Amino acid sequence: MKTSFIALAVAGAFAAGAAPAAEVIFGHGANPGNPRYVAAERWAELFAACTGGAHSVNVAPSATMGDDVEMLTSTVAGVMQVTANSQGAMSQMVPEIGLLGLPFLFADLPAAWKLLDGEVGVMLDARAQQAGLKVLGFWDNGIRHVSHVSKNVPAPGDVSGMKIRTPPDQMTVAIFEALGAAPAPLAFSELPTALQSGVFDGQENPLTNIYSSKIHEITPYITLTGHKYESTPVVAGLAWWSGLDEATQACALSATAEAGEMQRKLSLAAETELRPKMEAEGVTFAEADKAAFVAATSSVYDAYAADFPELVAALREAAGQ
Repeated sequence: MKTSFIALAVAGAFAAGAAPAAEVIFGHGANPGNPRYVAAERWAELFAACTGGAHSVNVAPSATMGDDVEMLTSTVAGVMQVTANSQGAMSQMVPEIGLLGLPFLFADLPAAWKLLDGEVGVMLDARAQQAGLKVLGFWDNGIRHVSHVSKNVPAPGDVSGMKIRTPPDQMTVAIFEALGAAPAPLAFSELPTALQSGVFDGQENPLTNIYSSKIHEITPYITLTGHKYESTPVVAGLAWWSGLDEATQACALSATAEAGEMQRKLSLAAETELRPKMEAEGVTFAEADKAAFVAATSSVYDAYAADFPELVAALREAAGQ
């Protein structure tokens, strides 16, 4: 998406002022090479340019401001202003966002994006504001797959008993409990050490996260389960957001949309481009028995439909299930 006419006009309005730049801290947990990392750098450029230099952006990548939960807490408190965060961590504050990760809900990434860019995204923003956060937009965190230190897991029975790291996301835990695994949440930044020490047999993530963090070097067996989708909600502290004038708010929204379009394209491309690159580096891929996995995780829908009957039904209908 090209920079909007509104954003260009806003930049011109800011250029007339000469006050010292106000610093915005933008935190995230991704490493260099990850689409989230690239998009955050682009966001900083776009936002600073749009405000005519009235705001500067300090991007804090690789969980240098803490893990995702800590960054959300810091954003609400005003310690930092914006974070490109995780669906799992966000679900602790906005439970409804966790439903985007219902097993095998979306056929592909564009289907998820269409839903998030519509009424569902508006609803999640309203709920987030009740928790002290303003949703600026939804970037992508991919369709997730399972990687293991010593074997592929193409059938649900292969996952039974597996010690698997999950993000701090009850939905992911529920999926792997339904499969008979032994899931346990852990901050992503601590995952490589935990895998190397044998605390876990494996983990689950989109290919782009696995590759950019070199987790494929520790868990060289990847099964393309595609068991769930995760977004990357880009959120601002509501107190900070409410103190901005409309022009600066427009800049933040415009930067999020433009950087997000790039980030989504990079994420989509990674789905196909990374496999041959990872195979060349020694990864063994396997296709999962999707029908068997869908059947084995159907109880997750029943459990969440008990608490969110209307939303679960609406999500399934919108996703074409």
